[in-house]
Amino acid sequence: MSRTAVPYWKLSGFYFFYFASLGVLVPYWSLYLKSLGFNSLTIGALVAILPATKLIAPYIWGWLADHTRRSMFIIRIACLLALLSFSLVFISQQLWWLTIAMLLFSFFWNATLPQFEAMTLNHLGDDTHHYSMVRLWGSLGFIFIVLLIGYLLESYDADIIPLVVLITFVIILLSSFIVPEKLNTPHADHSPIWYVIKKPKVLAFLVVCFLMLCSHGPYYTFYTIYLQEQGYSSHMIGVLWAVGVFAEVIIFLFMHRLLPVFGARKLLIVTLLLTTIRWLLIGFYIDDLLMLFLAQLIHAFSFGVFHAVGISLVHEYFTGSHQGRGQALYSSVSFGAGVAVGSLVSGLVWDQWGAGVLFIFASCCTMLALAIVWKFIQPVSEVR
Repeated sequence: MSRTAVPYWKLSGFYFFYFASLGVLVPYWSLYLKSLGFNSLTIGALVAILPATKLIAPYIWGWLADHTRRSMFIIRIACLLALLSFSLVFISQQLWWLTIAMLLFSFFWNATLPQFEAMTLNHLGDDTHHYSMVRLWGSLGFIFIVLLIGYLLESYDADIIPLVVLITFVIILLSSFIVPEKLNTPHADHSPIWYVIKKPKVLAFLVVCFLMLCSHGPYYTFYTIYLQEQGYSSHMIGVLWAVGVFAEVIIFLFMHRLLPVFGARKLLIVTLLLTTIRWLLIGFYIDDLLMLFLAQLIHAFSFGVFHAVGISLVHEYFTGSHQGRGQALYSSVSFGAGVAVGSLVSGLVWDQWGAGVLFIFASCCTMLALAIVWKFIQPVSEVR
């Protein structure tokens, strides 16, 4: 990959700050909500808002990007509106107000990443297998902020969490203005996108994405609270989150070699097996720090490998004028519907049956996904 031909640092910078914001929201937003006095069911429902709007928001914005062919303009508008709507959380902490603020914020915020993924792949051209070399900077941003917040929470209360989120959003908006536009390549196939979606391998892939991210719902919603209740310090909680994302960075460094050699199917099978083990380790070995570190290292596969394979398959399945909506659909089904359902189930199960049952549910999701990959996703067309 030529970094002179591709705006490598501009793309990487956007990823760095975008995922820095997620490094606050994903591990710590539920902790902030708990500090406001909300119960587990309410926390699960409020956290579910963030992915739930991905069911529709990315596709609407993806349609706009595909038809205007001005993805970066759409991204900048979405970043600005997300920043303004998130600012509403500082006005009131009442449940109804936070619900409205998070609905508005997430509707605009969830428009951003799928379009930027498509933009990045357009910039990469024939070198899409080098995507992970750009995306790894997002993981580094996540690591940086998750360690910083863990350190800050040793001295300050949870009120700093929304403030840090706001600061990251300001930087993201500014960084979006330095990324150049890159139009997708028009093609002669103007058939409806449904013709692509209804293909068995594409439907199977989307179901697998839903199940995989549904299994992450308990992790995203209650992992930090779970560790805190077991007596782990804020610093150690930050370290555990960072270990997982550091492992993700390492695997991203090698994905451009692993994808052409092993192909999507083999990588998905290994990933789903290891992710099943990961959820069981977290559910039943929470008092064993060594096991928790091992579980976090598996994040290299359960997120890193899975996401890199997913982005590549979406780029392969959805071509030309379908690219923006293809990335949006992937985001909607997985990080939208999958995480939302997983978060809602977590809120219902946490107080009633505890972490053991919740992470068994997560492992059942990944085993079902494994069966679908085995049956329907065959190595007919390997990823480049």
